[in-house]
Amino acid sequence: MRKTLSNIITSAALSGLVVFSFSCKKQPVNSNSNVITTTTTTTTTTTTTTSAAPTLDTTKYSLVWSDEFSGTAVDTSKWNFETGGGGWGNNEQEYYQAANATVANGTLIIAAKREQVGNALYTSARMTTQKKEEITFGLVSARIKIPVGQGLWPAFWMLGSNINAVSWPRCGELDIMEHINTDNTIYGTMHWDGGGGHVQYGRDTSITNAGDYHIYSIAWDQNSINWYVDNKLYVTGNIASNINNTGAFHLPFFILLNFAVGGNWPGQTVDTSLFPASMYVDYVRVYKAK
Repeated sequence: MRKTLSNIITSAALSGLVVFSFSCKKQPVNSNSNVITTTTTTTTTTTTTTSAAPTLDTTKYSLVWSDEFSGTAVDTSKWNFETGGGGWGNNEQEYYQAANATVANGTLIIAAKREQVGNALYTSARMTTQKKEEITFGLVSARIKIPVGQGLWPAFWMLGSNINAVSWPRCGELDIMEHINTDNTIYGTMHWDGGGGHVQYGRDTSITNAGDYHIYSIAWDQNSINWYVDNKLYVTGNIASNINNTGAFHLPFFILLNFAVGGNWPGQTVDTSLFPASMYVDYVRVYKAK
């Protein structure tokens, strides 16, 4: 999630070969960074997609970890809270705090509120499984009802567990679901260091009624990463044999859930009539291939 997607990829070839070029902004992933280093480059690289079934066969996987949010509060044996403001590398407007994540009726509720903390105009929550549940390959899935409105930016995503040692983008990033503003478009994207700096690959898909519950998933193995909405495949990234320096995706990753307000991608115009706004998570589940 933590990047600027003014640099949406342009597909330029068929037969499984994708060529893309973009301008990118390398950005820190937490508010403790004081400097955003901006680089504008034009890069051409290639990646190949692998063939895959159009729908996800969940019978090939066994559940190994989950949070069904069946308690009365967020289970801190499974989740960490990240706190703070400062824009989070994307000029976001929220301050993250644990108080904005609650559990009720079997559902995690991440609420964004119009309230000021320091220089931040809004509050919200950001949760991770870092050092508590870290995954290399498998199926990662969540059933989520996202908030829809101008300036809203909910996300379900992953970061490489070695981020503190190698920093972003060398750690790798997997955006399982991102949504901005008012349309029905869902984005799935992978980010990494292609050997000369940040590169990314991904696509978007249109869904019916983005503000309803949907299941967002990736199925990930040593050869590919496949993105699904409601078990329907919409993009595949090839990571076989370290193609295009994709070795980061053969290492452990942890899960993140957050709800940002404003920022470089959705823009700084926020519909204040929407607040409080909430992101609802029915479950998060991790499976391994049988």
